[in-house]
Amino acid sequence: MSEDIVILMIGVSTFLGVLGLLGLIWAVRTGQFDDQSKFIDAVHHDNEEDLRDAVMMAEKRKNYKNKKMRQEKQNYMPPD
Repeated sequence: MSEDIVILMIGVSTFLGVLGLLGLIWAVRTGQFDDQSKFIDAVHHDNEEDLRDAVMMAEKRKNYKNKKMRQEKQNYMPPD
């Protein structure tokens, strides 16, 4: 490889690294990684019964969605 290409590659990779670091710093400072509801939702599921209920509701939502998708596939009519 030519010396000029190596210098160009080092410069571009350094620039992209600095750009990524600045993006990360911006995201941390503006609260992009803060999950406001994480601890609030944890309080709702603080015992085993509530956790089981939450899992059951999630399964019901998933089953309903799958059932709805199957019905849409059955009712599908290709255009003429």
